[in-house]
Amino acid sequence: MNTKVEKNKAEKNRLIAKATAHFETILAGGLKGPIAVPEWDQDVYWKTTTTMAEEARVIELTQSGKTTEGLVVQLIIKALDEDGKHLFDMGDKPALMNRVDPAIILRVVTSMNNDIAEEETSSGN
Repeated sequence: MNTKVEKNKAEKNRLIAKATAHFETILAGGLKGPIAVPEWDQDVYWKTTTTMAEEARVIELTQSGKTTEGLVVQLIIKALDEDGKHLFDMGDKPALMNRVDPAIILRVVTSMNNDIAEEETSSGN
């Protein structure tokens, strides 16, 4: 086999290993928060990043004019308890969309996003 091709493949393998290791370090980082939600008798925590696949779900909803649903999906993806366990799953989406105070959902998601934006600004990203 061509040594130039082998070298290029080896360099790509090292780069993807570095990229995934970096992301795993971010995911392993501590939780942010809490956001006190007295109406739910719950503190909400979150991580500063999500996977590209999770982000794609929210972006697709937003770009197709389903901004409210995108906010609910963000809440489902990001809202964690103090142990890092998800507070909601996609099975909760109908209830969140139809039977939960939208002002609270908006407050929680906005608080998460504002904190993430502030952190990115202060870190130069």
